[in-house]
Amino acid sequence: MTKALRNRTAATLRTGAIGLILWGGAITTPVMAQDGGLFAPRMVINGQTITNFEVEQRMLFLRALRAPGDPEKEAITALLRDRLAAQAAKDAGISVTAEQVTEGLTEFASRANLTAEQFTAALADEGVAPETFRDFVANGILWREVVRAKFGAQIRISETQIDRALAENAKTQQVRVLLSELIIPVQGEDVTPVLDQARSIKAGSAGAAFASAARQFSAAPSAARGGRLDWMELTNLPPAIAGEVLTLSPGEVSDPIVVPQAVVLFQLNGISDIEARMPAQVEVEYAQFAIPPGMDAAAIQAQGDGCDDLYPLARKLPADQLRVTTQMMGAVPQDIGLELAKLDPGESVLRPRNGYTELLMLCLRTGVPEADPAAAAEIPVTTEEGEAAEDAPLVDREALRNRLGNAQLTALAEAYMEELRSEAIIEER
Repeated sequence: MTKALRNRTAATLRTGAIGLILWGGAITTPVMAQDGGLFAPRMVINGQTITNFEVEQRMLFLRALRAPGDPEKEAITALLRDRLAAQAAKDAGISVTAEQVTEGLTEFASRANLTAEQFTAALADEGVAPETFRDFVANGILWREVVRAKFGAQIRISETQIDRALAENAKTQQVRVLLSELIIPVQGEDVTPVLDQARSIKAGSAGAAFASAARQFSAAPSAARGGRLDWMELTNLPPAIAGEVLTLSPGEVSDPIVVPQAVVLFQLNGISDIEARMPAQVEVEYAQFAIPPGMDAAAIQAQGDGCDDLYPLARKLPADQLRVTTQMMGAVPQDIGLELAKLDPGESVLRPRNGYTELLMLCLRTGVPEADPAAAAEIPVTTEEGEAAEDAPLVDREALRNRLGNAQLTALAEAYMEELRSEAIIEER
C-alpha cells in the first residue's frame, strides 16, 4: 500500500469513528503463540468461537487503518462485540441482505475515495483477507439494525433540548492536557517485539516509574525530561489519540499506540480547561523537508524560523524534497500529528526517516470553530406579511437535532452492549 493510500485508509477509520463505536509486515506472533494453532479457539462467547485466525486478521485490519491502541487487545474486544451483536440480532430475528453489505462496503471505501474493489485490494497488500473486511462491515450493519429496532422509537429530541445544547455549547471550554510520552522505534515491518516491550513497560511503569522508563527506552527528545511534555490543547492532537488520552486518569498510562515506524505510550499527568471556546476542528499547515545526506540537518534547522525560510534552502533540490501540506488534523498521519502537537508555528523537529533525515516544521495552526451558538439566538423574525428577514439562521437546528439523537442512540447502544457482555458466558483459551 502506498504512503498516500495508507493515509487515505487511516482517514477512513477516523471518519467512521461513530460507526466503529456502534459496530464494534504482519502482526502474527501473539496470535500464533496460542495453543492449538491458527484456527484453534481463542475465545468462546456463549458457545460461539473466535479463532486465532480471526484475531490475527482483525489485528492486520486495524493496523492497515492505523487504528490507535494495542492491536491485539482492540481486535479481541471488537470481535467479542461482533459475536454479542450477532447473537442479539439472532434473538431479535434480524438479518442483513447481500445488497446491504455491498452498499456498506462501497460506502466505507468511498470515505477513502476508493471503490470497494480498490479498498479490498489495498487491504490485501497488508495481508487482510476480503472476508475480514466483509465481515467487519456486515457485523456493523447488523448491530446498527439491532440498535435501531430496539431503541429507535425512544429517540425524541425536543426544542427545549436543542435550546439547552446551544446554551451548553456556548460555554464550552478549551481542554488542555499535560502528558509524558515514551516512543519506541520499530525496525522493519514486524511491530510485535516492540509491542511486547511496550506492554511490559506499561505493566511496570505506574506513577513516577514512567519517567524512569522514558529515560531508559524512549527515542524521543523528551526522554531526557522523563518524557514530560508541555501543556497542550487537546485539539492539537490527532483525534483518535485525543480520544485515547481522555480515557486516562491522572498518572495512568495508555495502551500501546501503533503509529508509522513507532509504538507510543502516553501518561496523563494533568488535565484542565481555560476560558476560551474550543474549535470544532484544527487545520494545520506543515512542511516536510527531506534533507540530503551531504547537508547539515542541524544547520538547516537553525536557519529556518518559518516555512518560508525553507524554500531558498531547497531551491536547487528536486521538487519532492520539500513538501508543504495543509490538512485538517483528523487527516494528518498520526506520527506527524503527534510531532506537530508539540510545536508552535515556526518550530521544527528533525526525524530519521528510512535512511535520511526529515525536518518537520509547523507553518500554521488554525482553529475552525463551530457556528457561534450565541449568535444563533438572534433568529431572524418575519414581518406581518410573512416576508423573511434578510439574514438566515446561523445554526441548523435539524442538524443539531440529528446529532443529539445520534448521541442518545450511541449511549443506549453502548449500555446495551455492556448488558450483553455482563450476561455472556466468556471463556478465554
